[in-house]
Amino acid sequence: MDRMLVFAGQVALPLGHRIEVTEHDEGEGREPIVLSVVDLDTGIRYRRGEEARGALSRWIGRVLECTVTVSGGVTRTALLVDPVGPAASEAGVALRGADAAVEAAKAEADRWGGTDRPPAEEPERFW
Repeated sequence: MDRMLVFAGQVALPLGHRIEVTEHDEGEGREPIVLSVVDLDTGIRYRRGEEARGALSRWIGRVLECTVTVSGGVTRTALLVDPVGPAASEAGVALRGADAAVEAAKAEADRWGGTDRPPAEEPERFW
């Protein structure tokens, strides 16, 4: 599953380069904050000025798209990254995807009306 990373600053990464992303998980329902991106092919490290606190996750991916936007003196970078390798996705990312699939399956079951039917009564037995 491709990941879109958007953050303030100019981080021009060539397509196909492998990167290591370090994120801080803000909690349930919130998107993780990217703290650092390391271009593993060139060794260049991009890092936020804030100190990392709490649970951190690291994963490796390959850059699919890189868009740097400059507008009114504000620079933003959008990276589309394909997570690769066995440690490509932390448990939180995997669970968010699984939770979304479960919710979709529940909504489909509710739509077809199979969840709120009472069980059929058993007929009386004669001996």
